[in-house]
Amino acid sequence: MASAGLSRSTSARISYRSVSVNSPRISGYTQRKWMVPGTFFNALVLSFFLFSLILVLGCIIYLYWFRYLARGGSGVVSEFSGSAEGCDVFEGNWVLDDSYPLYNSSVCPFVERGFNCLANGRKDTDYLRWRWKPWRCDMPRFDAHEILERLRGKRIVFVGDSMSRTQWESLICLLMTAVEDPHSVFEVNGNKISKTIQFLGVQFSSFNFTVEFFRSVFLVQQVLPPRHSPKRVKMSLKLDKMDDINRRWVDSDILIFNSGHWWTPAKLFDMGCYFQVGGSVKLGMSITSAFRMALETWASWVEFSINANKTHVFFRTFEPSHWSGSGQKACEVTTRPTLEAKGNHRSEFSDIIAEVVANMSVPVTVLNVTLMGAYRSDAHIGTWSHPASILDCSHWCLPGVPDAWNELVFASLYGHGWR
Repeated sequence: MASAGLSRSTSARISYRSVSVNSPRISGYTQRKWMVPGTFFNALVLSFFLFSLILVLGCIIYLYWFRYLARGGSGVVSEFSGSAEGCDVFEGNWVLDDSYPLYNSSVCPFVERGFNCLANGRKDTDYLRWRWKPWRCDMPRFDAHEILERLRGKRIVFVGDSMSRTQWESLICLLMTAVEDPHSVFEVNGNKISKTIQFLGVQFSSFNFTVEFFRSVFLVQQVLPPRHSPKRVKMSLKLDKMDDINRRWVDSDILIFNSGHWWTPAKLFDMGCYFQVGGSVKLGMSITSAFRMALETWASWVEFSINANKTHVFFRTFEPSHWSGSGQKACEVTTRPTLEAKGNHRSEFSDIIAEVVANMSVPVTVLNVTLMGAYRSDAHIGTWSHPASILDCSHWCLPGVPDAWNELVFASLYGHGWR
């Protein structure tokens, strides 16, 4: 899957109008060549062109070379792209690394029981030791001490479904490995993690920053349908209106969205939920068309509401599941990553996200994690859920794949000169 262009560049076009030496304007001066206006003008323009070219090359050398040296020559690319100048960090493979996992899920108090596969009886542990390795570069190792210092006084916000909550938990656990006093990290309202709670916020009091999660599975408003709607319409998604809690997302430094897993017939039409635009319910609208319209509403909201000079915005693509069997109800968890991408890794949702972001007027980084997750049929919860009777080939064990998503977030921030 091709990844979206994830940063914008500006290009300067330098042009000039040359004057022909055969022009009637200078034909009378051919005997006094040292005063020929055309020759002098051409020389002046050529000098200006050469000077400008040297200046542009100097800027390129500074941006791409000295900034690279300032990062210690770690191989971090300056942008996430598939161009010849950069490295597409979403194209690669999983390699065994004995320094993984980066944290102990049984020690971190913010891993909910349903994601802690070891605590739920999983015996094999190889699934914990895989690191994502792009083909053409290396990502920097997650340095929790350095990141904690850079996050002082800041605010990280995750918005989305349970996959977003998993990434939120992962980041907290990654950062807690460098916290001296675990009791200095706490949920701001004293809440316990649950599947349905709308807001969770964890304060790192020693560093004065928060990592927050807002549950918004569709990103747009889910409301009662208009009056006189057909009886089968119990709820509607207002595709042209953002979730009414959006005001609480605005004043953040890092803002990470996801959506997609609830955009299915089972979670929409089977539950009596249909799409609405303005005051009209659109009974015949397809899910992919509705998803695109919702994403366009989200894009407009970002462009209007977010201060791009303060907030780094990310959108994570659809994460593949690995259900199998008749009716996609069987869940077979492997012991190692597969050599070929499996599962629903060709998601139209990921393509729509990339297309919508490409047309935005503000910078948004697409975390194109769909393909990298398609190799990890070993990393799902499977039968090691809580309660154990629930099969799960959609969500991921922690530690696991969501840790790589957070590594990608901070690799991107470093690559864009985050300070």
